[in-house]
Formats: sequence, C-alpha cells, structure tokens
Amino acid sequence: MTGLRYVYAVCRPFGTPLQAQLTGVAGDPPRALTHRGLVAVVSHVPERDFAEEALRSHLEDLDWLTATARAHQGVIDALTTVTTPLPLRLGTVFHDDSGVRSMIEAREDDFRSTLDRLEGRVEWGVKVYAESEPQESAEPAQKPASGRDYLLQRRMRTKSHEEMWQRAEAFSTRLHEQLSAFAEDARLHAPQNPALSKASGRNVLNAAYLVPRAHSEEFVELVDRTKGEAPGLRVEVTGPWAAYSFAGEATTP
Repeated sequence: MTGLRYVYAVCRPFGTPLQAQLTGVAGDPPRALTHRGLVAVVSHVPERDFAEEALRSHLEDLDWLTATARAHQGVIDALTTVTTPLPLRLGTVFHDDSGVRSMIEAREDDFRSTLDRLEGRVEWGVKVYAESEPQESAEPAQKPASGRDYLLQRRMRTKSHEEMWQRAEAFSTRLHEQLSAFAEDARLHAPQNPALSKASGRNVLNAAYLVPRAHSEEFVELVDRTKGEAPGLRVEVTGPWAAYSFAGEATTP
C-alpha cells in the first residue's frame, strides 16, 4: 500500500501479536517496522490528509482531530497490553519506511535509555475537583433587610469560597506528596479547562504518576482510600496508560 508512514510509538521487539481487528489512523492496521533492534509501530495514511499543509489544516478541525486522536490512542492502548511503548507525538509522519529508519538511527540512544527507564511501568492519572460553589445550607438564605446586611452576606459567601479553595489546595498538596512518595516519578500538569474537559467543578490537581505495573493495584487502592476524606472534593483516577508524561514526547491522556 502506498502513502505516508504514520508512527505511533517506538518499543522493543515483542512476541505477542496485536489483535487482528485493530485499525489505526485512517483505518489502516498498524504494523511493526524493525530497525537496529527497535520497533517502530506504523501504518499507512493518505498524503492528501497528512502532508504538512493538509495536516496543519486538519489539526484545526476538532471533529477530525478527535477521531484521529482516538485511533492513535487505540493503538497505544493495544501496545500497552503487550509491551512498554514509547509513544510519539500525535501526527508524527514520514514519507516512507526509509524516513522512519532514519528517525530511529538519529534518536536511537535516547529511545533505548527511555525504554530502559519505562520498562514494566505504566502511567496513572489523578485529578481532584472542587465544587464550584460551597455546599448550600438546607435553609434558604434570608433576604437582606438593608444594604449593610447585603454586604455582610456577600462577605460571608466570599469567605466561604476562600475557605473551600484553601481546603481543596491543602488536600491536593497532601495527596500529591503521598502519591509521589509511592510512585517512581510524578508530573504536575496545568489544571484542565472545564470548557474543554466538560468536567464539573474546578480542577485543583491534575497529576501523572509513573508506577511499576506490578504495584498498580496498590496505587489505585491508595487513591481510593482518600475519596470522601474532604467534603465537596472529587478524586478521579485513570489508567493504566502508556507513560506519555514521562516519555518526553506527548501530553497526558
């Protein structure tokens, strides 16, 4: 099949085949391209959509970007079940197999050292959300009798907000310290934009943790034990993922 080469990840050779029905970006099944003892997982994509100018234009199309990212992530997830992949950035494209081989040669030392560091490890994401409003009293607020009363009520609401954010920040700091002590490495990411994530509440903690696969159950149990400790806070854990945040290539799933 002709077309450009879309590269999902680099990994060491693995014996377990990917599921037969797996399709990648643009519907083409991924395949292994082995060079210098490393494997680039690639598929063919049409030049009309993935040549430099076309790709730049498509990246502004949210529907196209969402579908492409979903297909890319599907291949990474499948690889994570059979090996330790080093995920490459979304939209990594070369003209042909020779270009992929040249990329491997140019970055071989970095690939090998990173794969050594990530071997047998996965990424877990943990987020903490605070409700956008403090818990309301069961009794309806009284209508202010005067301008002074109105200002007093506003001051009390402002104080309640500040105290809630302080509790949320303190809880998140303690949780991050606890999880970082358990994990081999950790990354703090910028809080998510609620307009993009569609998640309710304010994102106070958005972190990733590198954990040995064999210790994943203990890590999840550690997170679960913190749920419900602080009223008005929601703790979410996602994973296991390929170690995007620790690969030096791509952003957190």
